[in-house]
Amino acid sequence: MSNDQFIRVSFSHFGFHVSDLEGVARFYKDVLQFTETDRGDLGAVQLIFLSRDPDTHHQIALVSGRPPQGLPFNPINQISFQVPDLSNLRLVHERALAAGATDMQATTHGNAVSLYFRDPEGNRLEVFMDTPWYCIQPLREPIDFACSDEAVMQQAEHIARNSLRFMPRSEWRTQMQERMGRDQGIPASQVGAPVRQQAPAR
Repeated sequence: MSNDQFIRVSFSHFGFHVSDLEGVARFYKDVLQFTETDRGDLGAVQLIFLSRDPDTHHQIALVSGRPPQGLPFNPINQISFQVPDLSNLRLVHERALAAGATDMQATTHGNAVSLYFRDPEGNRLEVFMDTPWYCIQPLREPIDFACSDEAVMQQAEHIARNSLRFMPRSEWRTQMQERMGRDQGIPASQVGAPVRQQAPAR
């Protein structure tokens, strides 16, 4: 097979070990409204599968077996979820605090407004919404999330505009589409085509 042959692939799901299987599952159900699609016992480990997409059996797989005393450090940097707008971001903020989330931080990356917080076992979650801008990454600045929606977006825009390589998101997307097309050996117009293809019914 040629190394330059185009491969259709997309990210599907994330699995991680936990100590309190039921407690962590409840957190993701309460805060981010995941649905439990299945659960099972493989003998050595037990699993709970969670999803928000009826076409995807699981987007998160929770697996028992994490030592209760924890590890020297958490190898999971963060698990990120996207929402469409600030109103949804504020709903997550309320739900997360009500569910006992810790280490809540409101930030902007210029190209996004994000909430960071930790689940019951210390895994760091990010819930974010895109902004209409791009600027050089990584960039992370705190913002006042208690102010109005308009003021939150003004803060994000000010930080983005004063950062290197500021441009509209649409312009950045065009640049990335062209670059990815070159990397994948396909026309730019075909970059990002959906991967999912259902098997025929039997």
